[in-house]
Order: sequence, then structure tokens, then C-alpha cells
Amino acid sequence: MKAKEGVLEHLNHVLKAELTAVHQYLLHAAMCKNWGYDRLHDYYSHVANEEVQHSAGLIDHILYLNGAPEVGQLDTVAQGQDVGALFRVDLDFEREDVELLRKAIAHCATVGDFTTRHLLEHMIEDSEEHVDWFETRLRTISQVGLDRFLSEQIKK
Repeated sequence: MKAKEGVLEHLNHVLKAELTAVHQYLLHAAMCKNWGYDRLHDYYSHVANEEVQHSAGLIDHILYLNGAPEVGQLDTVAQGQDVGALFRVDLDFEREDVELLRKAIAHCATVGDFTTRHLLEHMIEDSEEHVDWFETRLRTISQVGLDRFLSEQIKK
């Protein structure tokens, strides 16, 4: 199937962000494991796997549209020196991802590509859930303190 105008460009931008997310969340999972925070390691590993699935779905869809998936470049992988910093950079990342997906969804609606729109709408649900998760954790940290929060992250 031939892609409608501009759809492949949007899909490749989203793919770049998803591939960056895979690397960022794998790094953050490893950092949390190294610090001894098993629960956070599990969460980040789970989110990294979600991003791998999103990336695979995007690659399949780009190929379905007779496009060329652009997998050779990533955005900057953000990291922090502590858990609070990780949460803040990941929250910013997810908010940017939601905005990128919203623009792509709107474009697909404009050009009448409802299959791609549906794929992206599924992805934005996950991204919005990630935003909520990071916002909730940061709010919890501000209420109970980082030390108390982290004491609950050590064991599964």
C-alpha cells in the first residue's frame, strides 16, 4: 500500500523517538538494578519492552506503506544521577512523545489514513500512562521524601 502524503515522515519521527526510548529505559533499568532498586528495575524493563513492541509495530507499518524505516539515528539518551532525576527526564521525554504522537495523529486524520491513526492512538495511550506514572512517583517523592520512597523500591 502506498502511504499518503507526509505519513511516512511522521512515522519515522515517531520511530526515532521510540528507539531512543528503548535505549533510555534500558539504561535506566540497568542503573536502578545497579543501585539495588529491584522494583524500579522491573518497571523500567517492562517499559523498555513496550517501546520495543511499539518500534517493531512502526517498522512493520512503515514497510507495509512501502516506506523505508529510518533506524540509524537516535535522539539524545537522557540520564540522571539519582532516581528523582531519572523520573524528571523520563517525564519530559514522555510529554514530548505525547506531543509528537498528537501531531502525527492529527496529520493522519487530515489525510484520511485511519489505519496509521489507529496504530498511533494505541501508542499515545501507553505514553499518557507513562506520563501519569512518572507524575505520580514525583508527587509521592515530594510528599514522603526520596529516602522513604526509595526504601520501598529495594525488594519486589
